[in-house]
Amino acid sequence: MILIKASLLVMMFMYIKPDETVKPYVSSYIEEHKYLAIDEMIESGIPASITIAQAIIESNAGASSLARETNNHFGIKCKDYWDGASYYYPDDDKDQKGKLIPSCFRKYDSVPESYRDHSLFLNQTDHYKPLFAYDRTDYQLWARGLEACGYATQEGYADKLIRIIELYNLHELDYYTIQYVDRASLSPK
Repeated sequence: MILIKASLLVMMFMYIKPDETVKPYVSSYIEEHKYLAIDEMIESGIPASITIAQAIIESNAGASSLARETNNHFGIKCKDYWDGASYYYPDDDKDQKGKLIPSCFRKYDSVPESYRDHSLFLNQTDHYKPLFAYDRTDYQLWARGLEACGYATQEGYADKLIRIIELYNLHELDYYTIQYVDRASLSPK
């Protein structure tokens, strides 16, 4: 029995690429923000696994300069209808001559505000509407749908989301059915 378990572990590690190891700063980010993702799932129907995996990719688990400067954990650009605070940062926008120019990103007062806007952005943008027909526990379909809808210009975006979800077992968050209650709210006054 021990030999079988050891063989399975060896086989499992053979399929994990060196860059696909659990990173402590990502695990900390997940612990700190998972309830935001769960609350947004309950409100919007977007799988918590998708939300937190996108935040990990788009903000480097909160470590990117965009996330630190603007609380923008999803790389959401301003768009012409955005009337909130903005921040200009070089990304992938180019002028008529093909020269890279700063892109306008949304700026938030807090990380929860970024998570809320991410849900609203997906819910209120027409080309993302088909995603909401998917079951909230089908993270693979959601990931492929986001890529097909053009959420990110990064090639292989869906596969990257899926790898992060599976590496950190984020799909387990999609099965939460009640909202998190802050312990501080339960203490006697």
